[in-house]
Formats: sequence, C-alpha cells, structure tokens
Amino acid sequence: MLYSQVLATVRPHDGGWIADAPESWAQGRTIFGGLQAALVVRAMRDLVPPGVPLRVLQTSFIAPVAPGPVRVEASVLRRGKSVTQVEARILAQGQTACLVMGVFGESRSSVLEIKPPRPELPPVEAAKPFVYVEGIAPAFTQHVATRWLGGVSIFQGREEPRTGIYVGFRDEPYAGPGALGEAQIIGYADIVPTPGLSMLKQPTMASSLTWTLELLTDDFGPAREGLWLMDTEVTAGHGGYLNQSATLWSPEGEAVALSRQSVVVFG
Repeated sequence: MLYSQVLATVRPHDGGWIADAPESWAQGRTIFGGLQAALVVRAMRDLVPPGVPLRVLQTSFIAPVAPGPVRVEASVLRRGKSVTQVEARILAQGQTACLVMGVFGESRSSVLEIKPPRPELPPVEAAKPFVYVEGIAPAFTQHVATRWLGGVSIFQGREEPRTGIYVGFRDEPYAGPGALGEAQIIGYADIVPTPGLSMLKQPTMASSLTWTLELLTDDFGPAREGLWLMDTEVTAGHGGYLNQSATLWSPEGEAVALSRQSVVVFG
C-alpha cells in the first residue's frame, strides 16, 4: 500500500479511529514514525474546523506500534478564537504507544515575515540514490526515494554530524483524489536517519524518542512532485542520546518545516 492509501484507511471506530498499516511500512518492530504521526493528524482533522492550518506537531514515541490495525483516540483540549489544541494517542494492547499534541491555528495579521536562508548545496542531480535491499534496510524505505549529498554514508565513520538528503515517496498521486497535502510534509520530515549513524563505523540501532515539527506555511497542497531536501544536523550528543535539528526545503527552495528530535542510539 502507498502512504496515501494507508492514510485513506483512517475511519471512525468505537469512539475513536482505526487505520490499517501493513508490514511494508515497518521500521524495525514499529510502524514508520512519520506515518504514525500522519495517521493521528488525519484523526485530529475530524475535530478541527475545516481549513485551519497545522502549526506544530509534538510527538512522543513511547512503545512500538506493530503493523496491523492501529487504534487512535483524540480529544480537543482547548478551542480558542484562533487556535485549537488537540491531544491524541495511538494505543497498542490498550496502552499508549505514541502520544501526540497538535496545534492548529488560523492566520493572524502581522508585519513580520521571516524566512530561513536556503543553504548553498548541490542540486538533486548531484546526490547519490539509496538502493533498498530487502532484509537489510527498514521495510518502509521500499516506498521512499532518497538521494544523499556526498553519497550514502550510514555507518561510514564520517566526522561531520550533518547530512543533506533529498527525499520523496514513490508512486504517490500528486494531484486529484488522494493527493497528500499536509501529510506529505509530516512523512518527509521523518524519513532520514540521524546523522549520528553516519558517524559510526558499524551497524547500530537508533530510535526517536520525541519529535517536534513546526510547519512554516499555511498552504501545503496539492502535494508537489520532485524530491525535497532534509538538511539535518546533530547539535549535541551524550550518554547515548542525540539532539538534532533539521529543515525541510521544497523543490522550489522554500523552507516548509523545522524539525527537532531527541534520538537514542544503542551503541
């Protein structure tokens, strides 16, 4: 199933929502984190006034969410004049496995307009593609196209804790019924592995603990073709925990989202 097809399975069920996530979207023992967050936002959308943009998504990955039926519960914490805040969770065996806060806010009048400067990086044609190998790469990467600036460097002992990776989904509809919209941004922003793994010299497991995604635009759709750039840097690391920041750039060179993650590395 495509990413958009999995999202289309989100439906009301027994006071909450349920979705169907196949094995092909697994990331180790759990479902790809970006898909978890996108499924939750689809459920949240039933509780938010139509057309109000998603501004911030705060996610805690608490326990593995196994492929199969995914149970989501959500409730509005507060609905103000401009901002609606929604709490939601994915349940696994009756316990909270993924906890999400979504902040939806209507535009306000402001004289401030500040945009991050795009880094001077080589174009997508200069980046080298990652080749999916079944049984070695995470299952969900079979649905993903990535091109790495400087070459695929995972477990190559690099000295710089930074990666520039162009990302995209394979075979997705970018117009018409099923077009992704905001879900495209959520998925893209969680595709790339931590640059910390590029600094290691042997295979090591890593897992995201918390993820904050700040969206910088009111209008995401329809989803756009072409690969998007995730410029990611580990800013600190100690005791097996990494702190990293990233910016997601559209094919047109627009900064679309800021990402901040806390990642644990098992080695």
